[in-house]
Amino acid sequence: MRKQIAAAVLTATLLTSGLAQGAATAAPDGIDIPFTRFTLPNGLTVIVSEDHKAPVVAVSVWYRVGSADEPKGKTGFAHLFEHLMFQGSENHKDEFFRPFELAGATDQNGTTWFDRTNYYETVPTTALDMTLWMESDRMGHLLGAIGQKDLDEQRGVVQNEKRQGENQPYGRVDQRISANAYPANHPYHHDTIGSMKDLNAASLDDVKHWFGAYYGAANVTVALVGDITPDVARQKMLQYFGDIPAGPPVARQQPWAAERSESTRDTMQDHVAQTRIYRQWNVPALGDQDSLQLELAASVLGGGKTSRLYERLVYKDKLADSVSVGVQPFALASQVQMQVDVKNGVDPAKVEAAVADEWNRFLKDGPTADELARVKVGTRANFVRSLEKVNGKATILAEGQVYRNDPAAYKSDLARIESATPASVTAAAKKWLAKGDYTLTVTPAAKDADFSNEDELERPGRAELAGRPAAVLPPKHDFSTVESKVDRSKGVPEVASFPDLSFPKLQRGKLKNGIEVVLAERHEIPVVQMQMLFDAGYASDQGRKLGASAFTMAMLDEGTKELDSLEIARRAERLGAEIGSGSGLDTSSVGLNALSSQLEPSLKLYADIVRNAAFREGDMTRIRGQWLARIAQEKTQPTGLALRTLPPLLYGAGHAYAIPFTGSGTEASIQSLTQDDLHAYVRDFVRPDNARILVAGDTTLEAITAKLDAVFGDWKAPDSARPKKNIAEVAAPAKPRVFLMDRPGALQSLILAGVVAPSTKAKNNLEIQTMNGAFGGSFTSRLNMNLREDKHWAYGAFSFLQNALGQRPYLMYAPVQTDKTGESVAEILRESKDVIGPKPLTHAEIEKIKVGDVRSMPGEYQTTGAVLGALSGIVLYDRPDDYVQTLKPRIEAQTDAAVQAAAVEIIKPDALTWVIVGDLKKIEQPIRDLKLGEVKVIDAEGKALR
Repeated sequence: MRKQIAAAVLTATLLTSGLAQGAATAAPDGIDIPFTRFTLPNGLTVIVSEDHKAPVVAVSVWYRVGSADEPKGKTGFAHLFEHLMFQGSENHKDEFFRPFELAGATDQNGTTWFDRTNYYETVPTTALDMTLWMESDRMGHLLGAIGQKDLDEQRGVVQNEKRQGENQPYGRVDQRISANAYPANHPYHHDTIGSMKDLNAASLDDVKHWFGAYYGAANVTVALVGDITPDVARQKMLQYFGDIPAGPPVARQQPWAAERSESTRDTMQDHVAQTRIYRQWNVPALGDQDSLQLELAASVLGGGKTSRLYERLVYKDKLADSVSVGVQPFALASQVQMQVDVKNGVDPAKVEAAVADEWNRFLKDGPTADELARVKVGTRANFVRSLEKVNGKATILAEGQVYRNDPAAYKSDLARIESATPASVTAAAKKWLAKGDYTLTVTPAAKDADFSNEDELERPGRAELAGRPAAVLPPKHDFSTVESKVDRSKGVPEVASFPDLSFPKLQRGKLKNGIEVVLAERHEIPVVQMQMLFDAGYASDQGRKLGASAFTMAMLDEGTKELDSLEIARRAERLGAEIGSGSGLDTSSVGLNALSSQLEPSLKLYADIVRNAAFREGDMTRIRGQWLARIAQEKTQPTGLALRTLPPLLYGAGHAYAIPFTGSGTEASIQSLTQDDLHAYVRDFVRPDNARILVAGDTTLEAITAKLDAVFGDWKAPDSARPKKNIAEVAAPAKPRVFLMDRPGALQSLILAGVVAPSTKAKNNLEIQTMNGAFGGSFTSRLNMNLREDKHWAYGAFSFLQNALGQRPYLMYAPVQTDKTGESVAEILRESKDVIGPKPLTHAEIEKIKVGDVRSMPGEYQTTGAVLGALSGIVLYDRPDDYVQTLKPRIEAQTDAAVQAAAVEIIKPDALTWVIVGDLKKIEQPIRDLKLGEVKVIDAEGKALR
């Protein structure tokens, strides 16, 4: 370590004299991400932004290559190569994630898109050397570590990622749109996942070519944001990356919107619950003068409840359950896309006629000043909220550099948004959205329709088009490397120390009417978040109509005694506030996310929603229709089907938790809900003597208590008693049970196995969590390493616990390729038996989870929302106020024996309840052959068919 630091100091003069440098200046509007930019001698661009609120650093590595750079016959390769980058490198021949799990990394992943591939992680400041060593080792020393076995493994993983995506409702749509939006010779004609045929053809020679052509240092931008200074960044980046060759010049694809002059149409069938209409326009690339004007236009047309199309189609004409319009910005061309979920029984032609009427009116008259002002406020408020996490800021800076050669490009975007006028937005809309649309209508297919042998990438789409601009090579540079003093043969640098967690001290107060207030102050951004928490939740549906809790809470912001649904939404938009209500398993809540400067009027609106719900019949009818559509959609989703049916099987009829864990209830129960039911629910549960208010953010206890007293202090509880929930204890079944659900033509089978575990309040909850992390709760856990990395039968396989005041479900989850369903079930069962039998958790497995949990805490509580979540856990599970601050010694005190005892207590292979969703004609017999126990085939309602 000392030699490495000395080498960095010796070469520091290169960084102050021979490197291109730049520094950002503060923006006059107050929104600013200060940064320093410099370039290493090998051409690698570095952006550094200091943010010392937490002892963590976000490392974001962006390669300027994506699926748009794939030649014909190589679709999907950019993304496949991204997977290979996690397979280890020449000096670290193991999973890339392992050192990061031990270091407590958060927000770690890699992604591929049309124009770039990025890899990112947020790590404790003391783990920065390890992180830069790892990133530089795979950038400069990869090929010697990748063999045919690695390629075959990740090919299988990616193909299951493709199956998993396409196995979802509407999962084949994106490729159909890409193929018809862009001509066959456009870089965006195919989507990122690629075709099965091309993935099968990928070779090691392709790997070597891709790495050599695109993964040179001069094609890379690294953003470092957090507890770091520019001087330290200069030293360390040169130390670890300075010896990596620049690589050959990479020709840059040039913008090409390839807009159409005529409207085109297409249809598709899929296993979906309702007809959906997609409409798409090709528009200019990211950074174009018109692109932001079109984003504003899209928001006015379909950006939420108060948008033109939503108000017309959902509220007024009642033709659709939802509608949205948005912009997907890319480096070569962007897309404006409209999406409408047509109400069942409605003629799609009527929907299109109403859309055309509103669209033409907008093109003629443009947005009103009020519409535009509300969109501007929302855009700026959302941007401010995005600055809390260092990884979010790293993304903003890196995107600006990679796509526009300006890390501060966001400033010009915000300025353009602020200066936009109704006339400028209308002009852009008339230019780009008046012609050349592509419409795709997706309709429900017959239940036995089989699309498993179809690959959208093999279908013809839009024909080639003349006029594609030639790619342009960058200006010539004389890049050079710097001799490295890093001895990579010593392996990954050890992380010897870790920073302590900084978490705000909880403060408690009370309102005049006795409502408790719990506050955690955070002043990094001018935002206050709060949650009014009620002891209710899905479990309070017991003895009522299923779904009553979630439906009632969802209706709170749909109208008060004085304000209708749309006026509530408009007022929230003008304030830049976000208000939402809902239910979980044990609690219901109403949340507020407000700008500090608008806190008082935001609280006034918030209190009106909590206290004065109107439950008008018209609003109930509208939400009921959307709710029933949601239930129908859940029944077309493999995971939705499983989560609806497994809990009643685990807990038994009549139990408070024997409900669909989606919380949506059943069609019959939702159909039968009345205004009286909702008012009765509010009377029983949404009341001050059943409430606590949790607050986190930019305020003080004195200030927030006074503001809350002004709007809630005179709220009185009704005379009626609060109902008591009855969450009974249940015993594990005496033997395994298997329930199969048929989904003809499914590309994968969804395996969900569950057993009932102790409450989150259990004394050994930490040991249970640690056990789960080692068994199936982390990337390098036993389940995932088996089914994904070893067998590559799944994109991911995990186990997880649903928090609950009563006994909670412990679930094992794996979407697997259809032809490996039986074998996958057998492997999950074998792992379950091994971990409580011949192969107990090892010290290394347990220690990995413990140290990762401790070391990740500084990165986990960067945001106000994360702090609020911790407050919720403290209040709900009767934890001490210093629970987070004292968590480290309690995690470290866990013994291997206690963690293994938790495994024996929780994992009961002979009492598992299995729910498996797939194509029964292909998977039923292999599952029966396993002889797990009694096998029943059930329908979407959980009723036995045979």
